[in-house]
Amino acid sequence: MAKTLELQFATDLGKVARLTVDNPVEPVDPAALKLAMESIITSNAFFSSYGNLVAVSGARVVERNVTDYEII
Repeated sequence: MAKTLELQFATDLGKVARLTVDNPVEPVDPAALKLAMESIITSNAFFSSYGNLVAVSGARVVERNVTDYEII
C-alpha cells in the first residue's frame, strides 16, 4: 500500500498545481503543513506550467493499492 501526501496550491492563472510527497509521516499536522506550504509559496521554489503558486488550496493523503497478477 503506497501513500503520498498531495499538496494543492492555487495559481495566478486560476488553476490548481499539485506537489506530492512519498511516504508522509502520519498523522499529518495541519498547522505545520499549512506553514510549510506557505513557505513554499513565499520562496517561489517551484515552477508550474499552471502558473505561479499564490495560495494554499488543500492537502490530502492518497492511498493506492496495487495488485500484480502473473499472466501465464
